[in-house]
Amino acid sequence: MDSKGRALDNILTERLWRTVKYEEVYLKDYTSPREAREGLREYLNFYNEQRIHQALDYRTPVEVYLTASQKEIAL
Repeated sequence: MDSKGRALDNILTERLWRTVKYEEVYLKDYTSPREAREGLREYLNFYNEQRIHQALDYRTPVEVYLTASQKEIAL
């Protein structure tokens, strides 16, 4: 961060990383960088494809993305 309040410029990204840390990283005791990469890959797949999000009307990010993509194709 460059200066005070800079985190607000990237609030969505900051919120994502907070969730990743609290739901995955802090709960695991990775023994190697490879294990950490695999664990994070699995978690991010879960986050995008299975975990429902209140801010997305209890849908997954993939559902929202695919719905938006289909609407664009229809236009």
